[in-house]
Formats: sequence, structure tokens, C-alpha cells
Amino acid sequence: MSAASTLKISVLDQSVSCAGRDEGHALRDTLDLAVHCEALGYARFWVSEHHGLPTIVGSAPEILMAAIAARTTRIRIGSAGVMLPHYAALKVAEQFRVLDSLAPGRIDLGVGRAPGGDQRTAMALNPNAAHAADQFPQQVVDLQAWTRGLRHQGLTAHPLPASGGTPPEIWVLGSSDYGAQLAAHLGLPYAFAYFFMDGQGVEEALHLYRTLYRPSERHPTPHPTICVWALAADTEAEARHHALSRERWRLDRQRGVLGPLKTPDEVAATGFSADELVAVESLRRRALVGTAEQVAQGLRRLADELELTEIVINTWAHDPAVRRHSYALLAQQFAAP
Repeated sequence: MSAASTLKISVLDQSVSCAGRDEGHALRDTLDLAVHCEALGYARFWVSEHHGLPTIVGSAPEILMAAIAARTTRIRIGSAGVMLPHYAALKVAEQFRVLDSLAPGRIDLGVGRAPGGDQRTAMALNPNAAHAADQFPQQVVDLQAWTRGLRHQGLTAHPLPASGGTPPEIWVLGSSDYGAQLAAHLGLPYAFAYFFMDGQGVEEALHLYRTLYRPSERHPTPHPTICVWALAADTEAEARHHALSRERWRLDRQRGVLGPLKTPDEVAATGFSADELVAVESLRRRALVGTAEQVAQGLRRLADELELTEIVINTWAHDPAVRRHSYALLAQQFAAP
């Protein structure tokens, strides 16, 4: 049986600000989307952490997760991720122990080493940011102990887990070999940011993860996933039209111009220059954009090629209804028979 035949799908939402709406709308839309995706049967709903960006405004995933926990009952809720070098590991452990008490057995703690913003912002968050990333492996080890309710370094993170409860599941997130090797060494699940790297390096990272994996009590075998960007609509033309917003953002980001997501109509009216069209066509050749059948086929192909049992889907669209419809279409494609 292929991996794709039993593929589980999850969600990463980045709380993207959209032109014409205040930034708070992006966060409120994330809450609504979480409720929607739970009803559709998605396995997990992850939220990201970024700082100082006018596009991705989710700066406090632990707070957003608490709000999602209050509005949902089944779906796993996670960070993708907490940028650990900004913080003290004990404080993060306490936050996620609180979350686990609010939503027992439903919390994922995804952690990353990247700053999630520029270096000036990183220094403002942590004056020792220049060397903080060096402590990342030890921080993850500390989190493993404290989130389980163990006394570690003479300290305990409260509230303690209920007897027989399942503590937050720690994931190492990354877009390079570093995170893959650390996750393997510690026996932890690993999520590769496929959408961030356009897939570059994914085969090597997953190969290292599986080859070097050291079984742990909770995870005796490797548990990898990838996060991809995808957009489905009723027709391929409609999907490609709505994808214009992100295409414009990608090109602007390369020029150092960041801002809210523009409407696809505005992007279509302005168009792309000849040089930009070359870059856009390259993006489109790799994009998972089209009808539900086309996108699902692409997801299943990736799952088979990379031997995955789970894929996390990230979708941007200026219109919240377009995103919800995309997730609904894909949920139908992967619904249990």
C-alpha cells in the first residue's frame, strides 16, 4: 500500500494580512478557519510565529492556540513554530503546559531555530540573540523534560500533566539538514518547510532524518512531514487567478518590498513585467494550484515520492471564503472511504 493511499492532511495558517482590512482581521480569520478545518476532519491546525512583518502578523502562537483551543474540541493545535532562541525554555514549557491543561492531548509544540524576522527584531526580542541559536539543541532537550512534567535542572514546569495524560508533542521544524539531524538525534517528529524552500533540499533532509533516527519511547520510528503551499478551486483558471496574490507577494519579497496581500484583481490589472513573468512561470511549474483533483494528485505524488503519511497544507488567498473553499475541496479528496 502506498503512503498516499492513507495520507493524513493537516493545516498551517500564517495569519496573513490582506489589503483593505486591518491586521487584526487576519488573526480573527485564523480562528474561524480553525473551526472550519476541524469540521472538515483535518488532523492538525498549526499557527506560525513571525516578527516585524507587515504580511504575516501572527507574532504570538501560544496566545492564538489558546483561543483556538477554546473554540474547538478535537483537532490537534500546534505551533509551527515557536522560535525558541528568542525565549527561555522554561517559560515556553510553562506556556505549553497551560495549553495542554486547557486542551489535554491536543497540543503540538513545534520549535524552530530561525529568527522569524530580521536581526534587529531578534535582538529586541532577546539581547543575546547573536549566540542564542547555539543553545537550541539544549533548549529542545530541556523542553522534552519540562513539558512531560519531569523535575529537570532542579525545576518543574507547572501545571503538571494529569495522570495518564499525553504531554505536548514536540516537533522540530526546519528547512535544512540541521533540523533533520537534531530531530533524528532526539527521536522527535520532523517537519520540513517545503513551501519555504520550494522543495529544495527535502530529499536530503528526509534521508538524513530517517537514516540517523534514534528511536525514542514516544516515537519508536521516524515521523516526518512536509508543509506545502496549495490552492484548490472549482476550476483551474479560478485557482490560478486567486494564486496571483501570492505570486505578486513572492516577487515583491525578493525585492525587499513587503506589505499586505493584494487582491488578485489588482494584480491581474497591473500584470507582470517580462522579467517577472520568467520568475512567475518557474513558480507555477512547481505550484500545487488547480482543481481539487489536480492538487490532490500532486499531494499524493509528493507523499509517495517522499514516503510520507501526513502532509501539512498552507493556503493564502485574499478572500477568506476562497481559502475555506480550498480546504473543503481538498478534505473531500482525502476523506476516509
